[in-house]
Amino acid sequence: MILPRTRDPRFVTIRRGGSLTDVDHHFLAIWAALCAEHVLEHFESARPEDLRPREAIETVRAWTRGEVRMTRARAAGGHAMAAARDLRGAARHAAYAAGQAAVVAHVAAHELGAAAYAIRAVQAAAPIGAGEAAGRRECHWQRDQLPAAIRELVLEDERQRNDLCWSVFHP
Repeated sequence: MILPRTRDPRFVTIRRGGSLTDVDHHFLAIWAALCAEHVLEHFESARPEDLRPREAIETVRAWTRGEVRMTRARAAGGHAMAAARDLRGAARHAAYAAGQAAVVAHVAAHELGAAAYAIRAVQAAAPIGAGEAAGRRECHWQRDQLPAAIRELVLEDERQRNDLCWSVFHP
């Protein structure tokens, strides 16, 4: 499980009683999509004919532009995660990263799921003994992609939920 039992109001939109603006919600989705896209090759090399994870990433980006409704992005995320079911290793984690990115449109706190699964994909794809270092590099790459507007929010979220996310977020 990557979501906390109690929802952080910073990841709940203002219209639902939290403090997250629509602009920052979109930034979280765009960042999650970047994280997922960065490792998508691990899925696509295993299943080049299956477009569901790529479509999930494209759909959440379309959601940030107002081109599709949240329900469509959420459904695309579910389809991407379904693509992972019979896979193992990097391909599975990459599909889950795409699915988590897409469902950020529904629950903003899934942004960390996309990042964590992307790190796990890189770790799984690394040669034996090199997974930890590869994961650290991926974590740093992800942080370099964070828009300034959400940087501190995401870094604090990483600190708070690192244990829930397999301890993949390193200092």
